[in-house]
Amino acid sequence: MPDATFEELSMPLFDQLYNFAHWLTQDKSEAEDLVQETYAKALRGFSGFQAGTNFRAWIFRILRNTFLTSRTGLKVGGQSDQELDALASVDPSPEAILIGNADRGMVRQALQELSVSFREILLLCEVEEMAYDEIAQVLAIPIGTVMSRLHRARKALRTLLIKKFKGGSHGL
Repeated sequence: MPDATFEELSMPLFDQLYNFAHWLTQDKSEAEDLVQETYAKALRGFSGFQAGTNFRAWIFRILRNTFLTSRTGLKVGGQSDQELDALASVDPSPEAILIGNADRGMVRQALQELSVSFREILLLCEVEEMAYDEIAQVLAIPIGTVMSRLHRARKALRTLLIKKFKGGSHGL
């Protein structure tokens, strides 16, 4: 769609953007404000958007950067690899834990406990089903970093789920 309007490109993404914003903010009204601000910024900057490039990645990046700059102490660059590695190391796959537990509340709580950088990469990959190159564009990081961070995020989620499962009333 070389001559697509802002509305034609952006409105189909509204639900996805809101979902991502809600996971990041953990609050309905904050998510609504974040999406509204994202649309306002994207509309103002739409004349600079290059037709033929990935609009979805472009607008998700605006949302993410808006979120990060609205939080004190968080910077767009994210955490160091050493900080990200500190959360991980266990054997079972997240899929096996999820199937074994079938407890969405536990998974939701574990996701909320992850750092923003881990939560956002898992959501972009697993929920929004973005390709690695799209995630790299949204997060402004190399594809190799996407893959390693996604690996560490899955390990961190696995660790949290194991702790919750063993500490909860699930009985195994």
